[in-house]
Amino acid sequence: MNPPAPAPRSWTKPPFIRSPMLRWGLIVGGAAYLAIVFGTMDVNWGRVADGIPRGQRFLASFFPPDFISRSGDIVDGILESLWITIISTVAGIAISIPVGLGAARNLAPRPVYLFSRAVLALSRTFPEIIVALFAVKLFGFGPFAGFIALSVGTIGFYGKLLAEDIEDMDPSQAEAVKATGAGWFQWLNYAIQPQVMPRMIGLGMYRLDINFRESAVVGIVGGGGIGATLLTSFDRYEFDSAAAILLVIIGIVMAVEYSSSYIRKWVQ
Repeated sequence: MNPPAPAPRSWTKPPFIRSPMLRWGLIVGGAAYLAIVFGTMDVNWGRVADGIPRGQRFLASFFPPDFISRSGDIVDGILESLWITIISTVAGIAISIPVGLGAARNLAPRPVYLFSRAVLALSRTFPEIIVALFAVKLFGFGPFAGFIALSVGTIGFYGKLLAEDIEDMDPSQAEAVKATGAGWFQWLNYAIQPQVMPRMIGLGMYRLDINFRESAVVGIVGGGGIGATLLTSFDRYEFDSAAAILLVIIGIVMAVEYSSSYIRKWVQ
């Protein structure tokens, strides 16, 4: 009796698309599409070449960053942005919790579910900068317009993720608590809340990070905060002060990122 053949020592990953004709057809079609798209772009390469030295001078004007000349305006803008960020995050999450509970299919009756989903869809339709433009027209320039824009964005973001997290939870724990005769709020507190709370805290910190960055964007269109200070620096050609503002924004975003990671680990 002959010994069994040894198992092969090499392994080749099978292709994602098994049919060679279909695979190569998609590759050639994609390459042809990209060639046509790039061929129809109207690019003036002479202007691109002329713009390179101007771009170099523009970037060079950012260095060294000037933290001193407009330090008062920078501090005031940062404090205003932090105020807009924190208050809009808290208000948005507070409003999005009942909306998210109503938008969970396994938790709410169908009319409430449809209404809550419509609220979430409406709040997610427009980006924060468009909402900020409306808010500026309605309430005038200032931080209140930025607060409205970021609160609306927080409701759409946080409410949708909360609803989906509730729909994906383990139903056995919820059924066990319900079998004890618990009321609706007791069921919500002992069966739903423990399953979704750690992730919701992490998402709340993530939304805080997003709102701070968006506060700079909405400030450019009149929503107050550090964005307005940044726009003023560009309008006055004070690019060294603008560089200082950008570095401060990067530093705060990194601080929020590291602190949110620590808090998520601590909660979980």
